[in-house]
Amino acid sequence: MSDHMKRLAAPRSWPLKRKVSIWVTKQSAGAHSIEDSMSAVTVLRDMVGACDTAREAKRIIGNREMFVDGKAVKNPKAPVGFMDVITIPKMNLAYRMLLTDKGKLTLVPIDEAEAAWELCKIENKTVVKGGKIQLNLSGGRNIVLDKNDYKCGDSLKVAFDGQQVMDHYPLQDGSVVFIKEGSQAGAVKTVKSLETVRGTASNLVLFTDGSETVARNCFVIGTQTAAIKLPEASE
Repeated sequence: MSDHMKRLAAPRSWPLKRKVSIWVTKQSAGAHSIEDSMSAVTVLRDMVGACDTAREAKRIIGNREMFVDGKAVKNPKAPVGFMDVITIPKMNLAYRMLLTDKGKLTLVPIDEAEAAWELCKIENKTVVKGGKIQLNLSGGRNIVLDKNDYKCGDSLKVAFDGQQVMDHYPLQDGSVVFIKEGSQAGAVKTVKSLETVRGTASNLVLFTDGSETVARNCFVIGTQTAAIKLPEASE
């Protein structure tokens, strides 16, 4: 697999200038898709602006000065994607990776308290040894619990220190969701109701503004109000 791709071929979600140079570093395989993540070295240089060249970015990463979701990044090509928290303690910088209302990846500055946790969507659940429930979360995180208290599609507020579940945001009427994919990607909307679809098709989520989308496109970010700092609307 190639380590680079042409900028002209990069996903539309990447906020990169297409004609600055020919090539851009391609991320390694990981928990995020190619559309909703970028390589650590590209994020550090082109989005954070902590350095001017890829060589300088690799030096910062090699010195273990860049953290993603509470862990030092070791691979310059590691994928950094949607909802990930990026911190650079030496520069007092902290960001959360989200999408703009134009569907572009963006970094939202956050404070130290918010940089200690992330929101994770429950993708699926499995029963493991001892009858415990393993929650398989977005971003590649897994949590094993004694009780089956949460549903697929809900979101959990998870602390990086000890993977403690700090809060639970169910997908239900009145929930605030971030639309991650589809034609409305980047929009933040309030759920009016859920519509169950028979068969293998995804259930529908109806919003208070009259629009709708499939449930798999929705990421719950709070109940009545958003629990995270959101990107400013584009002009």
